[in-house]
Amino acid sequence: MVGKKIHDLAKLIWPIHRSLTGEGNRETLKIFQKFCNKLEIKEFKSGKKVFDWKVPQEWSVSEAWVKNKKGRKIIDFKNNNLHLIAYSKAINKLVTEKELKKNLFSDPKKSNAIPYVTSYYKKRWGFCVAENFKKKIKKGNYRVFINSHFFNGSMSYGEIYLPGKSKKEIFLSTYICHPSMGNNEISGPTVTIHVAKWLAQQKKRNYSYRIVFVPETIGSIAYIHKNLKKLKKNIVAGFNITCVGDDRCYSFLPSRNGETISDKILKHVLKWTDRNYKSYSWLDRGSDERQYCAPGIDLPIASIIRSKYGTYKEYHSSDDNLKTVVTERGLSNSYILIKKVIESLENNVVPVTKILCEPMLSKRNLYPDINYKNEKSSETKLLSNILTYCDGKHDLLQIAELNNIPIWKLYNILKILRKEKIIKILNVQK
Repeated sequence: MVGKKIHDLAKLIWPIHRSLTGEGNRETLKIFQKFCNKLEIKEFKSGKKVFDWKVPQEWSVSEAWVKNKKGRKIIDFKNNNLHLIAYSKAINKLVTEKELKKNLFSDPKKSNAIPYVTSYYKKRWGFCVAENFKKKIKKGNYRVFINSHFFNGSMSYGEIYLPGKSKKEIFLSTYICHPSMGNNEISGPTVTIHVAKWLAQQKKRNYSYRIVFVPETIGSIAYIHKNLKKLKKNIVAGFNITCVGDDRCYSFLPSRNGETISDKILKHVLKWTDRNYKSYSWLDRGSDERQYCAPGIDLPIASIIRSKYGTYKEYHSSDDNLKTVVTERGLSNSYILIKKVIESLENNVVPVTKILCEPMLSKRNLYPDINYKNEKSSETKLLSNILTYCDGKHDLLQIAELNNIPIWKLYNILKILRKEKIIKILNVQK
């Protein structure tokens, strides 16, 4: 049922116009608050300097269209919010067919899809249309009208903090600046808010959790600028969550370091969840991992992705929808995968034996009471192979890898060994 719930939420926020700033972002975050009341909506003021950037002015648009000489609207922002270039300036002007076409953006590779185009840091006006539509524009004059405003307001973001036994944190980040596109990027925040709801319901958390919903790039830069000291001190693992709604294979994109616990856990979970997952290098980066892993920042952030941004045919267009691209099963499986990743981190302890030499398992009913041809059951052999690495130097992930078994298959075994006082937990992963 979780896939349907996430898909229903995706449909609810689908028509909301989101960008770097604006009421659409706040409206989306307010809806998310209903799913997890731990979410706080916060603001960065326009013009605030954040490293080499500045928080942009707030942008609002109420109306945008193009009319032909008969007065009929042939392009209308209200019909599809992808029709307008994000951060387009205002205009009310009669233009020729030639001038109109100069300001119409289309994708020749997607003849019937509206592309997603932005112009955040240089003011211009423009509309986005399907290539086939653009080809049919006839000669003549057209009325172009865009009622948009720039003003000193703020840039909104959402933050959830869930304290755990340790002050060390696991960090989750996703972005909310994209309008009506399903996989990129309605899937990321809708799956993440459901993960946050599940986490908030857990009575015991070894780690604390920090979950943010930010506008891409400038949002993560501003967030890092405000919280860098705290992030570098507390975060032990984290993930950028994007494009997790389709039903294709998963993708692995590492942190810049490539060998953090985030990288190792994610690769392990993917290996046992989707053996056909695609592996990318850091040079294939393209989302907020660029900021979290930037030199001098160096947070242990890997990316959880299904079809990687820029690699699937519907990317950044109106074809990226909730009917043929994003599925309930795709959303559900991504939710389950993220839970597995978190549970793997929570359970990735370092076990150490309390007994010198091999413990006598038979008196604990953990070993056959009859020895025939020195044969061992697979369960007994696995137990023995786990114990041989309970030396205080191997964490549970390493033990799982050495035994070529999913880490979650070892949770109950460790529980039994602790109950029988054969092992103790030295510490959790630092």
